[in-house]
Amino acid sequence: MGGIYKLFMLDSPAYTLLLVSVCLALAKNTTNSSSSSSSLEIESEREALVRTGWWGNQIPLFGIWQHCSWTGIRCSEAGRVVSITNDGYVIEDELGKLNFSSFPYLQKLDLSYCKLNGSIPYQIGMLSKLKYLSLHRNDLSGTLPSSLGNLTYLEYLYVSSNHLTGFIPSELGNLTQLQMLDLSGCKLNGSIPYQIGMLSKLKDLSLQNNYLTGKIPSSFGNLTQLQTLDLSGCKLNGSIPYQIGMLSKLNYLSLPGNDLSGTLPSSLGNLTYLEYQYVSYNHLTGFISSELGNNLTGSIPSEIGTLSNLIELDLFGNRLTGTIPSALGSLIKLELMYLSLNQLSGSLDIHDANLTHLQTLDVSNNSLTGSIPIFKCSGLQSLSISGNLLSGNFPKELGNCYTLVELDLSSNNLSGSIPNNFRCLVHLTYLILYGNHLSDTLPPISNPYEDHICDNSSNGGEVTSHRGKSAFLVRYIVLFVTIGLFLMILAFVFVCRKKRKQNQDKRLVRNGDICSVWNFDGNLAYEDIIRSTNNFDIRYCIGTGGYGSVYEARLQNGKTVALKKLHRLEAEDPNFDKCFKNEAHVLSNIRHKNIVKLYGFCLHNRCMFLIYEYMEKGSLFCALRDDARAVELDWSKRVNIVKGIAHALSYLHNDCSPPIVHRDISSNNILLNSHLEGFVADFGASRLLDPDLSNQTMVAGTYGYIAPELAYTMVVTEKCDVYSFGVVALEIMMGSHPGDLLSSFTAPQSIQNRMLSDALMVTLLQVIFSELAYTTVALSTPALFNKTAGT
Repeated sequence: MGGIYKLFMLDSPAYTLLLVSVCLALAKNTTNSSSSSSSLEIESEREALVRTGWWGNQIPLFGIWQHCSWTGIRCSEAGRVVSITNDGYVIEDELGKLNFSSFPYLQKLDLSYCKLNGSIPYQIGMLSKLKYLSLHRNDLSGTLPSSLGNLTYLEYLYVSSNHLTGFIPSELGNLTQLQMLDLSGCKLNGSIPYQIGMLSKLKDLSLQNNYLTGKIPSSFGNLTQLQTLDLSGCKLNGSIPYQIGMLSKLNYLSLPGNDLSGTLPSSLGNLTYLEYQYVSYNHLTGFISSELGNNLTGSIPSEIGTLSNLIELDLFGNRLTGTIPSALGSLIKLELMYLSLNQLSGSLDIHDANLTHLQTLDVSNNSLTGSIPIFKCSGLQSLSISGNLLSGNFPKELGNCYTLVELDLSSNNLSGSIPNNFRCLVHLTYLILYGNHLSDTLPPISNPYEDHICDNSSNGGEVTSHRGKSAFLVRYIVLFVTIGLFLMILAFVFVCRKKRKQNQDKRLVRNGDICSVWNFDGNLAYEDIIRSTNNFDIRYCIGTGGYGSVYEARLQNGKTVALKKLHRLEAEDPNFDKCFKNEAHVLSNIRHKNIVKLYGFCLHNRCMFLIYEYMEKGSLFCALRDDARAVELDWSKRVNIVKGIAHALSYLHNDCSPPIVHRDISSNNILLNSHLEGFVADFGASRLLDPDLSNQTMVAGTYGYIAPELAYTMVVTEKCDVYSFGVVALEIMMGSHPGDLLSSFTAPQSIQNRMLSDALMVTLLQVIFSELAYTTVALSTPALFNKTAGT
């Protein structure tokens, strides 16, 4: 056992204590019964992903855990796939190619915007732990499978904008945890299942733009957490159920484009959080009832003021009768009000309203009588009162609405002259006055830049002007000046950019600043690199990393270097660009014998790459999993690799100021040189620990190596690397990732013992075969075992 204890004699006490704990655990004498079965299940998940062919050139990365690093794939600490997302890639294939039965631990499936076709397989209901499902904006057809009702943990379901037909399955009522349900933009028909009203946690229900018929279920009154209800553009009939008024948290109600009839229920007045209400293009009749206007007896209730948060009110295109209640003036947040194309009568009695936020008012095509009211709406931009029976003089108070852009008073019985203060409406671009009995034409619009042009505080609203210049002349002058300034600025920018480009080209030829390389002339090194890789030909590619491909390049001076080149698509991603620059920054400022050397980097927008010391033996991950290469890793070499990693991390944590946390220590990021010495590489996710700043961050690293507490606290410390180092140390001992061994630490003691014993036995067998391969003298088995133990 003397050789084993040598493994823990490291310079840093923290790492020594960790390794002692690991080896004491390995010394226990038990057997393992579950490792192989778990590995088979992980391999089954990988195989299911490979068979789809959706992950392209990432598939050749063999190894039981390699799929966890593929784009859009996330795994748990135990190596089980928990998330599959498309990350913006177009697939254009059948959804059924993905074997859903292979992913019992999947929690998130997001394949939106993929152009997937075919039907939604019934087997999707086997994803029993799924919480998030999005198939939004694909070309899926067929019906919604009833098996969706088996996904009892589901919280978000988006299947909108597809070509689905058939009914909404009533089994969706089993999804008691559902918060968001979006089936909009399909071709679903039939009625809305009553069971949808049983989803008590639902916050957003979107079924718009389908061919749904029947009534709105009264069970919707149970959706007490609902904030958004959109049933627009369907063929729903019947009346709006009174129970809608029980949705006390409702913020958005949209029912336009249906065949709804009857009256608006008075219970809508209970929706005190309501901001948007759209009920246009239906067949609603009767009075605007209760809190939304007159009740059936014609009285105007004061409860209208309860909708104090209402921003938009749209009752356009119905058959509503009765008068417009003056209590609408209490809706101080109202911005848009559409009451046109109804059968409203009486006067437009909102002249005392304090609607300071009102921007659009449309009451056209009704039977309103009386005169145009005095508006105090300083922010009014669009006013349409056309197609009514309004009479009286043209109100000069409209000249005070300086923000008016559109004004339509046509087809009424207005008379008199147009007040001179209309010249002050300099923003007015749309004016319709035909169909009235006005006596003269519109006064010319005045120049808005003149002094004292519109003084409405005196002279009864008459306009006094000290200049007679035409507004049109001033507008043309302003227009020409603006165009001239714009052209001057454009020319200045063009000259500056051209000059900067020329300077960059000069620097490139003279100094080679495009490529900063230590111990080389930058320009020559750049040209040499392009030539040595034949412009990054795939023949020189030796691996693919998290955000780039690695190439082997032999320079003219005979030196071989490794190049990590950012992929073209990823070079446009600011997150990858940030990782790339972070790695260049970190490696440019650290020096350690067990940290891979950075010779230089190129940060040009056409070509971005890092230039590293070349590591002949590749990654530790590949070396441990290749039988021929694993034979070379005897005990002494494995011990030296662990010590090298420990020294490198000790340097990063203790000798750098501020300390550097790598955050992605894994066997893939440990490289081996020709002497099988270990070097820490890939600092794209590293983070400087500034004591004056928060160390909270997003989770970064490789699944299976991330410290569990990081996922909960999101606080980065040196301990994150220490945990990952422990996992790598175990992996070096066992020859494979200790996934099930790690997860067994929370299992009963007997299971832990069996797994630790099996790990120790596998390691000893590897060492024995390693020694047999390199020993030319015949040794007996006991002697060989003693020799191994004493190494």
